[in-house]
Amino acid sequence: MFPGMVGVNVANQISEAIAGLGKIDRLIIDLRGNTGGGIAALRVMSFLTPGRVPVGFALDRRRSAANLEAEKLGFPRFSRIPPSANNLWLLGLRFAPAMLSKKPIVLETEGLGPMPFHGRVVVLVDRHTASAAEMIVAFARENNLAHIVGEKTAGRLLSATSVKVGSGFRLALPTGVYYTWKGSILEGTPIEPDLLVEYDWRDRRLGRGNRQLECAMDVLRG
Repeated sequence: MFPGMVGVNVANQISEAIAGLGKIDRLIIDLRGNTGGGIAALRVMSFLTPGRVPVGFALDRRRSAANLEAEKLGFPRFSRIPPSANNLWLLGLRFAPAMLSKKPIVLETEGLGPMPFHGRVVVLVDRHTASAAEMIVAFARENNLAHIVGEKTAGRLLSATSVKVGSGFRLALPTGVYYTWKGSILEGTPIEPDLLVEYDWRDRRLGRGNRQLECAMDVLRG
């Protein structure tokens, strides 16, 4: 998953992992079993496109969505994960007015520039790909940035607030509905892959390899 609300450390690890691959011209992003998490998922989306592209936003469940198409153009935009946790207080200052007024904040890719693998990306998904991981899948689908291979996703994405309830547990309460930039709601709507490749536990138990990954590689070779 993508730990942390902003996820500075994991975002930096994602960038380091991409840099460590060297000059690659194809990329597979494996989101199987990824249950979501925080804003660090934005770093993955930012590696899919060179410029700044709006991703989506969470709308308070009590707010009317009647004029959403016009209103969303005026929502503030979050388009950069800071390189250090020491800079998080600046984010607090910048977005405090919007948070206090419960104004939606649009996620927007960071504008990392062109990558040699752009246009040749496969995203691997399964029935456990959920929440922020589904945001990545939906963004790639809406903007034609990757082929989706595997099973349909979980269809489980709501914004939530969590509180500590003791003994190391937290209670998460849904507070809003997530909309992609083009208006799709992912809660209760699993994302169908471009190429359906179901998981077969018999293949794995018998050591027959990883059929989903093999199909993803075939798509890139083609």
